[in-house]
Amino acid sequence: MSEGTMQRRDQRDVGAPPTPFRQGGRAKRLHRVLVGAAAVPAMLIVAGCSSDSGSDAGEDKAAGSSASASASPSPTVRAAVYKDLPDACDVLSGKTLDDLVPKAKSGKESQSDDISTRAGCSWDSLANNGVDGSQFRWLSVSLLRFESDTTRGAGDELAKEYYDKQVEDVQAAEGAKGTKAEPVTGTGDEATAVRYDLKKKEGTFKQQTVVARVENVVITLDYNGAGLAGDRTPSADDLMKDAKKAAKEAVTSVTGSKGGKDDGGSGSGGSASPSKSASSSAPSED
Repeated sequence: MSEGTMQRRDQRDVGAPPTPFRQGGRAKRLHRVLVGAAAVPAMLIVAGCSSDSGSDAGEDKAAGSSASASASPSPTVRAAVYKDLPDACDVLSGKTLDDLVPKAKSGKESQSDDISTRAGCSWDSLANNGVDGSQFRWLSVSLLRFESDTTRGAGDELAKEYYDKQVEDVQAAEGAKGTKAEPVTGTGDEATAVRYDLKKKEGTFKQQTVVARVENVVITLDYNGAGLAGDRTPSADDLMKDAKKAAKEAVTSVTGSKGGKDDGGSGSGGSASPSKSASSSAPSED
């Protein structure tokens, strides 16, 4: 072999590494590519499982919230017993009116936006006894019905609150003298009679008020009398006796009213706003 040939062979061998070295390098690179390719599907599988798990959790949470909301009970309230009121001018019999307000004209009906929740009527009479003077009488009946309401409460409870306040207001009447209060039995669920004197320029008026409650209805009956122009002052005891009798009759009219008892469903409508009845006012002078 010539020297030139040997020199070229040596240069070629130096410039290119042996074949086994080159094959080993390609094998390592191929291995890395295959490993990387295999890792991609694995990551996709993991991500997919994670995504599905989150979706299921969200659905379960939403379902749980829906079930909780549907399980929450709707607010309810005990139904009011009486759903209507009788005509206030018809709660007392003709005989009772003749006894308490002799020869009185037809009753004067009170103004009301809704007579099913609030009604009233009043009568007055003046018996002229000539030179001895005259006897004045004034009678008033006020009816107030409370409907059950899911926000405010049951009708009978609302009526009870108003009844208690009404009794207090009657005893605190302006100008009242010698005020006395006593419970009345056999008249609705509860009743209180209040009496006092009220002096005016025409004479001394003997005021009697009976406040009664039957379930969700409050009845206030006012009765007063006076001897005018020199006539004698009527007996407070006699007036109170008549007032109690009339109040009991008014309660009976409510319990047997055309509207009757409400036996079905729970009341949810609005109720009449409590307002002072005629008993909170001074006795009439007319």
